[in-house]
Amino acid sequence: MTGEAPGLWALFVSAFLAATLLPGGSEAVLAILAVRDEHDPWLLLAVASAGNTLGGMSTWAVGRFFGWRFPASRFTQPKYDRPIRWLRQWGSPALLLSWMPVVGDALCLVGGWLRVPWFAALVWIAVGKAARYGVIVYVL
Repeated sequence: MTGEAPGLWALFVSAFLAATLLPGGSEAVLAILAVRDEHDPWLLLAVASAGNTLGGMSTWAVGRFFGWRFPASRFTQPKYDRPIRWLRQWGSPALLLSWMPVVGDALCLVGGWLRVPWFAALVWIAVGKAARYGVIVYVL
């Protein structure tokens, strides 16, 4: 293991956890690594985006699993009203907003629950997450 690997693994894990229903602060880890200037910015962007996208897709998978047990037609919860409306109105491109705090996790969950195809979910989630991290890396 090289000296670079622990920081990149910390970034990946923090980005993954931040994209699940668990709280996390991957932006801070990314900012610290970017300011240190020990890694290529493109590598930092790729690692953070990959971890966050995989975390978002794991939340999508949880939604897909629960969709089998609890069909959307039988489920009403006010906190999911907005993500459900967005996904029904805009379809899978609404997952571009998966980077947003609180609403983004719900969008990924509802995307799986409403059976957004996995490849479409992967593409839109990845683009949204990468754009967010791209802004952070660019600003620093």
